[in-house]
Amino acid sequence: MITTLTPNPSIDRTMLVENLLPGEVNRAASSRTDPGGKGVNVARALIRNGHPARAILPLGGPDGELLASLLQNAGVPFDAIPIAGTTRTNMAIVDPTGTTTKVNEPGPELSRNEVNRLANAVGRAAGPVVLCGSLPPGTHDSFLAEIIAGHPGRVAVDTSGAPLAAAVTAKPWLIKPNREELAELTGRELPTLRAVVDAARELLANGVGVVVVSLGSDGALWVDPNVIHHAKATVTEPRSTVGAGDCLLAGVLSALTSGNDPATALSRGVAWGAAAVALPGSAVPGPTDVTTVAVTSTHEPDLETVLAD
Repeated sequence: MITTLTPNPSIDRTMLVENLLPGEVNRAASSRTDPGGKGVNVARALIRNGHPARAILPLGGPDGELLASLLQNAGVPFDAIPIAGTTRTNMAIVDPTGTTTKVNEPGPELSRNEVNRLANAVGRAAGPVVLCGSLPPGTHDSFLAEIIAGHPGRVAVDTSGAPLAAAVTAKPWLIKPNREELAELTGRELPTLRAVVDAARELLANGVGVVVVSLGSDGALWVDPNVIHHAKATVTEPRSTVGAGDCLLAGVLSALTSGNDPATALSRGVAWGAAAVALPGSAVPGPTDVTTVAVTSTHEPDLETVLAD
């Protein structure tokens, strides 16, 4: 059982707009509503592919009730921490090429008691824990780091900015930044695979166990003290990038917790992430979606490869 924590979940509304014109009236060709938040997406992808998972998240107001209903309909077990505020709604506008414009609400401010109840719920979780996404107002940047330091099991982290910087000081088992988040965290420019590897090794030297870096169209990179592995897949008809990195992380974790090696884990993660890009909104792929994805992977990538902008 993998447990995910999403401190700042959302209702994700996605609209397909044929040609977005800022300042004009735009009409959506289609729209959809999904349960959102990085940890929620990880749990959804795991459940969809037959791996046991449970989500922990704060819920409040009418949108909190809607999010609970969407999770129930998706078959995702969850522990809801009731809050006084209202769960946020995020908006994504996608064009036919898959280019995505997002507008995210900040989320409700949590009280100290609500924050403590979230942390306590995670503390009761057995098995690997995944701490995902942004922190809502009222939550200190060290919140995730404190959970990592106090949890006896393996903890993975997928967040950004100051919460990520704080989390890595607590030496988590695994982190999954994207290229931009890794650059911000290490203060490095990352134009090549070698630069990404060097930045990841800096984090390993400070106690992080594994760094998995999502690289968009360039795939993903696994770096640990003994292994460098690169995997990549091509998506011929992209529809939405929302949640693709979360599905990548879910694939990696499902493989690792099933006893697979890093190469298998990264290849599975890239397949799940690529399959997500071919789906609308923040839909997560199932087994039939994943089997159509061809993944190329190597233990010896060309580290001088220049990454796409």
